[in-house]
Amino acid sequence: MDLGIRGRKAIVCASSRGLGRGCAEALARAGCDLVINGRDEAVLAATAGSIRAANGVSVTPIIADVGTADGQKALLDACPEPDILINNNGGPPRRDYRELDRDAMVDGVIQNMVTPIELIQQVVDGMCTRGFGRIVNITSLSVRMPIEGLDLSSGARAGLTAFLAGVCRTIAHNDVTINNVLPGKMDTDRLRGGLRMAAEKTGRSEEAVAAAQADEIPAKRFGTAAEFGEVCTFLCSRQAGYITGQNVLVDGGLFPSAF
Repeated sequence: MDLGIRGRKAIVCASSRGLGRGCAEALARAGCDLVINGRDEAVLAATAGSIRAANGVSVTPIIADVGTADGQKALLDACPEPDILINNNGGPPRRDYRELDRDAMVDGVIQNMVTPIELIQQVVDGMCTRGFGRIVNITSLSVRMPIEGLDLSSGARAGLTAFLAGVCRTIAHNDVTINNVLPGKMDTDRLRGGLRMAAEKTGRSEEAVAAAQADEIPAKRFGTAAEFGEVCTFLCSRQAGYITGQNVLVDGGLFPSAF
């Protein structure tokens, strides 16, 4: 399917690996020119080269922490008029809520709520003026259901969701949309790290822990960054212009809900 976004310019945050990379690769296949972002120069350069070679699009790698003003400026200097913004950032590590002090809580809210809002503030008016814009926030299944140890991440991402629920409806008439994609158990470095921790804690093998967790998912497997990226890219398409303010679960049916 031609998604109608060939030649569009996209900023994809935290995209040197994992779900961000999956989104960048899918957007590149749809013909978008990219600004991608990470903090490991070697990994980011390799990702940029791979995407560029496979798709023949422009890929500009930016070493930056998107949670800082300097990092955001670097992204926007590289792409001052983006048509597409994919907000993504690492979440706080798993931690019992009793262990969270004020600094940790503030940092978590900055990472997963304040930073995407700041980036949206800087790009949305230009999108409205040009008459096209697609903003997708990568949040988490934990916005909809509790996950032990991720209370800070869940709270910050839920705050982002609520904040933007009203904002998105004020700009929809400009063909500018804001949606959220909620990953469940995706086969990424973060998931594998969690499996290793669980294995060490329980004395079971990592393979056994992975098999048990996958068995809890109706799809009986973990999701992939590639299929997550395709969902994100569809929400950026011309065809998705009538979809805004939605929370799209990509979880293999793990969240049990009829609505």
